[in-house]
Amino acid sequence: MKNTRFLVQAALIAAIYAVLTVAFAPWSYGPVQVRVSEALTVLPAFTPAAIPGLFIGCILANIFGGNGMIDIVFGSLATLLAAFLSYKMSKKWMVPIPPIVVNGIVVGFILNYLYQMPLAATMGWVALGQLVACYGLGYPLMMGLEKYKDKVFKA
Repeated sequence: MKNTRFLVQAALIAAIYAVLTVAFAPWSYGPVQVRVSEALTVLPAFTPAAIPGLFIGCILANIFGGNGMIDIVFGSLATLLAAFLSYKMSKKWMVPIPPIVVNGIVVGFILNYLYQMPLAATMGWVALGQLVACYGLGYPLMMGLEKYKDKVFKA
C-alpha cells in the first residue's frame, strides 16, 4: 500500500504541475517567467513522492514550452535537484530556497543560451520569478497544508 500511495502522490503532483504550467503558459515560459506551478516545490517538505512528481511534471511542462531538448533535459534536472534539496531542508522557511537558487542559475543559463540575453539578467529574472512563486504562493500553500499533512500525505 505504501508503494501505491507513493506512486499516486507522485503522479498527482506531476499532473498538477504540468497542467498549471501549461494553463498559465504566458507566464510560465520565456526570459521573464513566473511559473505558478513552482508553488508546488514546497511539497517535498511533506512527502518524498514530490521529488519524482515535480521532476516528471516539469518534463511534461517543458515539452509544451517550445524551448527544445535543452530545456526539457536541463530545466527538468534543475527541478529534480531543487526538489531533493528542498526535501533535505531542516527548517520550513528554508524549503523554498533551493528552487529559487537552482532554477535561477540553471534556467538562467538555459535562457541566456536560447535568447542570447545577458546572463545576469536571465538569472535575475528567473530567480525573481521563483521568489514570487515559491515564497509568494508556495510558502502560504505550505503553511495551509501543515495542519492537514497527516491526512493528505499519510506515510
